[in-house]
Amino acid sequence: MADESKILITASSAGRSTSKVEICEHKGIGHPDSICDGVAEAVCRALSLEYLREFGAVQHFNVDKALLVAGESKPRFGGGEIKAPVRLILAGRVSPLPNIDVAGIVTEAAREYLSSALRCAADLFHIEPLVRCGSENLRRLYAPNAARLANDTSLGAAYAPYSALDRGVLRLAQSLRSSEFRTRFPAAGDDYKIMGLRIENNLRFTIALAFVDRHLTSVAEYFEIKNRIKQYLIDTLGTACEVELNLLDDAAATNEAGIYLTVTGLSAEWGDDGEVGRGNRVCGLITPGQVMSMEAAAGKNPVMHVGKIYNVLALEIARAICAEIGGISGASVQIMGTIGRPIAEPRVVNIELTTANTFDSSLRRQVEDIARACFGRIEQLSGRLIRGEVSVF
Repeated sequence: MADESKILITASSAGRSTSKVEICEHKGIGHPDSICDGVAEAVCRALSLEYLREFGAVQHFNVDKALLVAGESKPRFGGGEIKAPVRLILAGRVSPLPNIDVAGIVTEAAREYLSSALRCAADLFHIEPLVRCGSENLRRLYAPNAARLANDTSLGAAYAPYSALDRGVLRLAQSLRSSEFRTRFPAAGDDYKIMGLRIENNLRFTIALAFVDRHLTSVAEYFEIKNRIKQYLIDTLGTACEVELNLLDDAAATNEAGIYLTVTGLSAEWGDDGEVGRGNRVCGLITPGQVMSMEAAAGKNPVMHVGKIYNVLALEIARAICAEIGGISGASVQIMGTIGRPIAEPRVVNIELTTANTFDSSLRRQVEDIARACFGRIEQLSGRLIRGEVSVF
């Protein structure tokens, strides 16, 4: 990080825990928005590897525009039918790959991701790659042996540590995706959304979870399994809280129409559309009460797009500050970069600390050293992103 990059640091004793109300959200792996994020990032990794093979370096591309258009279905106890497939439209800009079928790479990467991440059949999705060549003005930023320059003016933002509500939402998400949960409750699908709410010290978690019709025989069985899942999740949290599950269900339902029943375990089969960037931030949560960027990280270039790199970097800086400096109870980080400027030289790094310690020159140097060290590992971070070692949603 060059000296002309500004690192601004402020500190106060007031933190997030002083707020009486806190809200956060997580969209599960099968949520339509998460499907778009996951597919876009899988395509991003596939294209990065192809450029490395062909040119020895990642070239200009961004494939962060994906749209899921829900299909149509007819759920029935014992197994229903899909009446129209889900359309998954993947758009983006790439640098030419001579004699290589780019659309084929996009389609194959998308299908491989869907097959590995979801339990439904991948042929539920009709994949439409609409990838075109990017402008020469942007492609010139990728000249051989040139400094790594930002291909956009954008920002990244993150905070640490997780609050009790954050941890509760993520613990529920981990449980809902676990092999133990899926084995115990095969009727539970891959599409879930968790909304966490804290009012003072009271925690409430509202969950929407798709059920799979072929594993159920009646409305009564649905409610019996739903109640068991609810208790399982309460036990998972191991703390005093309220858990609500599938609130739209009609307690007097007599058929499939009154409950959250699907053929595939996904609302995408009929109930909901999806789009890249509308889901989880790089921390795995949507946190309106904390700093966060609305920039979609999934599908963006892992070497040159600051909207992706800085979001991950901000999270790593915030976590490192809290882990390595005693007395820091919270840190939020905002990083802004400008197009054409070296990636390692952001316009500004704004760091806000929550600490009871005296904010002096020694503390400032420790924070600056951590930020500079993280920026010094940007190249390694790009490699981790390409290898899929860093989650961006």
